[in-house]
Amino acid sequence: MEELKIARIDVFQVGLPYRGGVYRLLGGREYKSFDATIVRITTQNGIAEIAPKLIGLDPRRVDRVYDAMDAALVGHSHAKTALDVACWDIFGKATGLPICELLGGRTDVKMPIIDSCPVTGPAETLGDDPTVDAERIAAALADKKPGVFVIVDANGGMTIKSALRMLRQLPPGLDFVLEAPCATWRETLALRRRTDVPIFLDELAVGDESIIQIIADDAADGIGLKLSKNGGLTKGRRHRDICVAAGLTISVQETAGSEIALSAIVHLGQTIPGRNLRTIFGHPECCEPHDGRCGL
Repeated sequence: MEELKIARIDVFQVGLPYRGGVYRLLGGREYKSFDATIVRITTQNGIAEIAPKLIGLDPRRVDRVYDAMDAALVGHSHAKTALDVACWDIFGKATGLPICELLGGRTDVKMPIIDSCPVTGPAETLGDDPTVDAERIAAALADKKPGVFVIVDANGGMTIKSALRMLRQLPPGLDFVLEAPCATWRETLALRRRTDVPIFLDELAVGDESIIQIIADDAADGIGLKLSKNGGLTKGRRHRDICVAAGLTISVQETAGSEIALSAIVHLGQTIPGRNLRTIFGHPECCEPHDGRCGL
């Protein structure tokens, strides 16, 4: 194998404006733009990619690069993600293969795409009034077409009491998944034991240990795998394998990001077997959807 070493790392900060104007979350949180970090890694033979301990390492040995990052700095998955994705991109350029092939091989699955349908204002976010929440969910699902998958995302903003009150006021037979209902592990487990509504976890699924704990406690039916929270493609590949082995469903997502982040989502999503892939969070700028799905 031809020698390839990291020779230079450049870091750039970019403010990415939210395409909808204002992005609102529970608790009055509002965002008009997102702070993105873009990394360019250059090798000694000139291969460069956008994305003092990594200098001299072979970027194709992605696990060894990650070992070096973890040895130098505990945590900080968001920062490591940029470097990890850049190494994978160099790996693809060096081999002439798409990243999805290097991650284990693409499937023939056309990936369902999901996008957000937010409420109109900060006073109307999920979790403040269980009766209003139930009415809003029922109205949103009233005209749901066959094959459409709906996630009700509380962003960890509900208590056990408010979640149970909301769920008990819903008409029977509504088909949806409740994502990240509560902020803590204890609340989530308590709610899980009192409802038959499928639950996805997002904010609580942020590493090897938490995903293994989800499986051990039967805490959820699937996870929202956000690459930057979980550490990039190297860690995402491992979390994919853990979830597939346990029969969990996966929605590949990102907190925010440019086409670089969205491309990473698509490549990882394309490697997940159809029975385990729920959705990817994508935009038309990343891939052109057909009937709500896309593929590489």
